[in-house]
Amino acid sequence: MTTYTLKIIRIKQETPNVVTLSFKQPALKKIKYLAGQYLTLIFRINGRRYIRPYSFSSAPGIDELLEITVKRVPNGIVSNHIVDMVKVNDSIEVMEPMGDFIFQNNETLTDVYLWGVGSGITPLFSLIKYILWSNTFLKVHLMYGSKNYENTIFKNQIEHLLSIYSDRFILQHFHTEVYVGDKNPDVIEGRIDQVKALKMLSENPVIGKSSHYICGPLGLKESVKQALDHSGVVKSLIFSEDFELIKNPADFVDIQSQTVRLNFQNQEYNLEVVKGKSILEAALDTNIELPYSCQTGNCSTCKGKIVEGKTRMIGLVKERTDLQETETLLCCTYPLTENIIITI
Repeated sequence: MTTYTLKIIRIKQETPNVVTLSFKQPALKKIKYLAGQYLTLIFRINGRRYIRPYSFSSAPGIDELLEITVKRVPNGIVSNHIVDMVKVNDSIEVMEPMGDFIFQNNETLTDVYLWGVGSGITPLFSLIKYILWSNTFLKVHLMYGSKNYENTIFKNQIEHLLSIYSDRFILQHFHTEVYVGDKNPDVIEGRIDQVKALKMLSENPVIGKSSHYICGPLGLKESVKQALDHSGVVKSLIFSEDFELIKNPADFVDIQSQTVRLNFQNQEYNLEVVKGKSILEAALDTNIELPYSCQTGNCSTCKGKIVEGKTRMIGLVKERTDLQETETLLCCTYPLTENIIITI
């Protein structure tokens, strides 16, 4: 696992609850990344190690600094620590960039749609800047849901892009806490739902030649994907960024609390995994500092090898065809039997 130490040289208050951290690139070995990827930060808070991924809001080739944007959330230990405690000149340990929520170009595309709500704009903003800068013909449509203008992340930066790329950048705001009248002619009142998405899509005669990037809560993803399916957009042109595992209670029916033997860094641990907890969660609760990053089964940082026993991976949004039969991702792995042995 490659790590870097980055220095914060600027902190920008985007909204009352959102900040952007700007990191200086290392002097000798520059960090390379793709628009839409994320940077994983490592903190020690009250003696415990926490690892959290945050999407880049900067774009390679355009922004000199590495930037991530973080929102305060209820019970968000790391996010709230960043918003409240991190200062300019602090040094933060980070992992190398990861993530596959990146721009996939092909010759058939005429339009790119980006659908986001709240802080889901972060990787989309990175993608928007990169696509507008690197492609001279693609039309870029941003469908962006916020509470109101005060809580619209990157509001001024987005308006600046509109002034530069007025012929190719199309913006539609959706506000849930605003009365839409004469003062807000460019705002649609309410959330981005299937009906509103279908209306937006029906106004584009070449919608079949468009790709779509979705980042936000589950409701947004389901609504937009249903609208895209109804509009005839093929699944290979639809991409979503997933920040949480989707757990179906039915998948846990035959799972019981078990003791799992972990072999990690030449040490053996007998770990009690309570029903409902993943093996990674149980290990972290016991202060076993296993490697991990995304916690959604999209990366391979927490990969382990099953030596004995049976387990089940639950909540994977994207199928993983790159794992061998004995390999598992501990962030979404739950014990099925007794006498489980896993090596990391």
